[in-house]
Amino acid sequence: MRAVPRGFWLACVGVFFVGVGLRVVADASSDLLPTSSGERSVAAAAIALLRSDAPAVRSSAPYGGLGIWIDAFDFEPAYQGDGREPVLTPEVVDEFAALGVQTIYIQAARVDDRATGRLLDEGLLADFLVRAHGHGIAVIGWYLPRFDDVDRDLDRLVAIAEFDALGHRFDGVAVDIEYVEAVPDATERSARLVDLSQRLRAARPGEALGAIVPPPVQLEVVNTSYWPRFPWRDLDPTYDVWLPMAYWTTRSVESGYRDSYRYAEESTRRLRNNVGRPDVVVHIIGGIGDETTVADLEGFRRAIEDTGSIGGSIYDWASLGEAERLALPDSVP
Repeated sequence: MRAVPRGFWLACVGVFFVGVGLRVVADASSDLLPTSSGERSVAAAAIALLRSDAPAVRSSAPYGGLGIWIDAFDFEPAYQGDGREPVLTPEVVDEFAALGVQTIYIQAARVDDRATGRLLDEGLLADFLVRAHGHGIAVIGWYLPRFDDVDRDLDRLVAIAEFDALGHRFDGVAVDIEYVEAVPDATERSARLVDLSQRLRAARPGEALGAIVPPPVQLEVVNTSYWPRFPWRDLDPTYDVWLPMAYWTTRSVESGYRDSYRYAEESTRRLRNNVGRPDVVVHIIGGIGDETTVADLEGFRRAIEDTGSIGGSIYDWASLGEAERLALPDSVP
């Protein structure tokens, strides 16, 4: 009998342990998923060793249907004051699944003193991602660029796109386009936004990219000095889905735009006109959660239907009241 090379047995052992690791992380309901900071750090290290470069499939489908928004202040321990626990943990995904949520939008990276790496807590991100996929829920990772350092912004976005939790990847990357303080000149800011967007598309040609944008009503009617000459058409080749932040709750009753239907419908109609294509794919974001009512959600649904938008969501889950949470499934066709 021929001696089996020692390397063969080492390979077998390696495959065995990788398989065990996949089973542990892939079981979204397992008690073995990391819960403490130390366990999450170990999980993140394991994840980093097993990243994949396989490209995602570019599609607007992950942005369809009912969405839920989570930001760093909801789940990231570094953003909690006075030793408080985050208001949301990955277990909340089970609640999302019971409501029929189709997509989770989670802030995966930030730039400030508390964000020490390219991404936020990778163990927690992995836990949200794996649990969501276990329920058939898509997950979009999003990031707010500041435009004062385009290389840094691009690095964060690419890190989101490359993140791999043992085969589980984000189903898309969304760019939260609203920060104006770091680059006050609108023309320069627009140029940097277009540059960042084009470089992101070149770096991730197969990624399902979403543009989270100020609603045109805000830019063209409410506050024309906020971001004049917004580069709608220059951005169109880059993004697969547009997500206008149609926060009717920030508008006054006197303006007429506190009406959820009017603000969402008109913002979507103006957006398509600005881009120059009636078939632009749109997912409407409404909110803010703690000022949204069940009646608002009824008007929101009609706006989604009348504009032919592929989905809708409220910003954000943590701030929504109980009655509004229960009414969410009926707010998105």
